[in-house]
Amino acid sequence: MNKLLNTLFAVSVACATSLAFAQTPPATAPAQATNVAPATPAAGPASPKSLEAKVAMCIGCHGIVGYKSSFPEVYRVPQIAGQGAKYIAAALNAYKTGDRKHPTMRGIAESLTDQDIADISTYYENLGRAGRKAAAEKPSREPNAQVAALLQKAACASCHGANMSKPIDPSYPKIAGQYADYLFVALKSYKMENNPASGRNNAVMGAIAKQFSNAELKALSNYVGSLEGEMQTVPEPRFHRSNH
Repeated sequence: MNKLLNTLFAVSVACATSLAFAQTPPATAPAQATNVAPATPAAGPASPKSLEAKVAMCIGCHGIVGYKSSFPEVYRVPQIAGQGAKYIAAALNAYKTGDRKHPTMRGIAESLTDQDIADISTYYENLGRAGRKAAAEKPSREPNAQVAALLQKAACASCHGANMSKPIDPSYPKIAGQYADYLFVALKSYKMENNPASGRNNAVMGAIAKQFSNAELKALSNYVGSLEGEMQTVPEPRFHRSNH
C-alpha cells in the first residue's frame, strides 16, 4: 500500500507490499508544490464604518418619524428599531425573492448579500435598546367585544404572543404598537392575488387575512397598533438638525 510520509524537508510516496509500511523516507527531491488558491475567509460582522454604509439606504425612510410611503397607498412605513432580527431578515429575503412585492424594497433587497442582511437585521434589532422598555406580559388594553371576536377567529396570539410582542418563532414579527395604517396595508396585501406589482405570498397569513373584510382588518389593525410595544423609529440625526 501507499503511505504519504511528511517531513520538514520533503514529501514522497513509498511503495511497499500489503501490510508493510515504509520505515524511512527515500532520499529523493521534494515533490513540486501544487498551486492552491487560499481559502476565502468567511465574512464576519460589519465594521462600524461598513455598517453605516449598509444602513444608509434604510434611514431615508425608517429613520424619519412618521415618514409615509405612497405605494400601493399612503401609509407610514413600519417601525423597525426593536423588531426581531430574524423577522427583519425573513422580510428582506421575501422582498429579494419576490414573495413580497414592492418595487423599492425589492430593488434594495436584491442589492444585499446574506451578510448584509444579517448585519442590517441585527443593527435594527439592537437600535434604541438602551432606552427600551419590555412589553408587559398581557396587552396594555383590552379589546372591545367585536375586536375580541376577530382576534380569536384570527388566532393572532398563537403566533405573535399574548401581548402581540412575543412571537413564538423569532422569524415572526412583533406587531404590538406598530403603525395601524401599515398593519392594515400589510394585512390587505396578503389577500392580493395575480398582482405583479403588489402583494405578499404567505400561505398562512393569506388564509387568515382572506377570512376578513377590509373593515374587519382595519379594526384589528387599529387595536394592535394601539397597544404598547417594543418597536420605535429612532430618528436619524442628519435629517433632524437642531437648526432646522
